[in-house]
Amino acid sequence: QVQLVESGGGLVQAGGSLRLSCAASGRTFSDYAMGWFRQAPGKEREFVATISRSGGSTYYQESVKGRFTISRDSAKNTINLQMNSLKPEDTAVYYCAACNPYILSPSTHAGDYDYWGQGTQVTVSS
Repeated sequence: QVQLVESGGGLVQAGGSLRLSCAASGRTFSDYAMGWFRQAPGKEREFVATISRSGGSTYYQESVKGRFTISRDSAKNTINLQMNSLKPEDTAVYYCAACNPYILSPSTHAGDYDYWGQGTQVTVSS
C-alpha cells in the first residue's frame, strides 16, 4: 500500500503561481512512477503530468507544457507540481497518483495508477 497526501492548493489570480506537493508513505517510493491528474466540475478526470521512477523522464498534457513542472524528491518521498502562468481553465481538484510498477512507459491513463491521494482544490480567478 502507498498513502498519498496532497497539499498546496488554493485560490490564485490568473497569471499567478502555485506549488502542489504530494507526500508518499508506505511502500518504496522509488518503485513507482508518479503522476498528477485533475478533475474540474462536470468533467472527467484528466492527465496533467507524469514523472518516471528515477525522475529523469517527464511528460505533460499539451495545455500545461511550458507552464507546469513536475519533480520528485526521493529523499523526502515527495513529488511536486510547480504551476506558473495559471489560467481559469486550470481550476480543478488536483490529485497525485502512483503508477502500477509493471507499467514501464510513462502513462497518461488514470486506470494505470493504483494509488491516489484525496485531492487538493486549485481555483484560478479571472
